Amino acid sequence: MNTLQQLTQQIHRPDLTSRQLGSVGEAYACAWLECRGWTIVDRNWQSRYGELDIVALSPALQLTFVEVKTRRTAHFGPPQEAVTAHKRMTIRRAAAQWLMEYGRHVRHRGTRFDVIALSVDGGARAPRITHIPGALQ
Repeated sequence: MNTLQQLTQQIHRPDLTSRQLGSVGEAYACAWLECRGWTIVDRNWQSRYGELDIVALSPALQLTFVEVKTRRTAHFGPPQEAVTAHKRMTIRRAAAQWLMEYGRHVRHRGTRFDVIALSVDGGARAPRITHIPGALQ
């Protein structure tokens, strides 16, 4: 069983708290990106400005700051709608701090801010993924 299949089983566990669901969703997003040729550079990086879920290098060598949102239900709208203006500002500030500390150590061609939204429906199906490149520009 591959990593995405294992994470699909985990993400459907009904006893997961919201925090645990988010953590499994972030792991799923990392595995999904890696299957598509991305390199994960950093995860759950903390600064005084907030957290960066994923820092990844695209196959085109674009350094990408990825915000991951996972939801079990569409009752409150699609997951990507949870990225508020305040959250976008927090991500930008944290990314600037990350770049000052580590950016020179990673060969890249520009930066980008993406959102990966995971919708977890009932059953054992893989989550529905919406990858929105440049979502926070």
